[in-house]
Amino acid sequence: MGSTSEWGVDMVDERLHQAPRDRTEQSFEFPETVVQPLDARTSGSMHTGAASFSLRNKLERVVWQLTWLTLARWTPPPLHKWRCMLLRMFGARIGGNVRVYGSVEIWHPANLVMEDQAWLGPHVRCYNQGKITIGSRAVVSQYAYLCASSHDVSDPLFQLILKPIVIGEHAWIAADAFVGPGVTVGTGAVLGARGVAVRNLDAWTIYGGNPAKAIKRRTFSEA
Repeated sequence: MGSTSEWGVDMVDERLHQAPRDRTEQSFEFPETVVQPLDARTSGSMHTGAASFSLRNKLERVVWQLTWLTLARWTPPPLHKWRCMLLRMFGARIGGNVRVYGSVEIWHPANLVMEDQAWLGPHVRCYNQGKITIGSRAVVSQYAYLCASSHDVSDPLFQLILKPIVIGEHAWIAADAFVGPGVTVGTGAVLGARGVAVRNLDAWTIYGGNPAKAIKRRTFSEA
């Protein structure tokens, strides 16, 4: 687990003072999902035990989970390059100097994009049935939950639907926060500890609460 000094304000401030002074919003394109869920009209309802994904997808995820459990989960925190290599082997797109801790849970690596110097902190759950993109220098702190899928509650078969998540450059998802399906976290936005984001977050704005509401604009003091 990260200590206060590792994941606290001092660490984040140090990283974010490196942010460019041009704070214009960066636009992201939603990447296409790698694996689509099965159509409940042909596969059957989840309530009756029907599968949401193909057998091939299930087998791939079993191999992935066993690999992460045996080769990554127990590894010391500094071995980020090793863990990133494993993620790349299973299809993740990982930039340079990315940090992913061994206690992170990633549903499907092929649906994960992490740009340069992005972080996934200890015990983060990355439920990426839909694609999740984490921008450069973005930080997702310990125990945060990123959920890129939901169900059609108006469908009696409870059809699974995928909704990609995009976390912009220099954004910070604080400890134990939740980012819901289809949410775009704008460049430099902050979601406070245990905050719940169910709608897009504007760039360079600090949010908190459930549901998350804007608290104030995010500004930097001059060094």
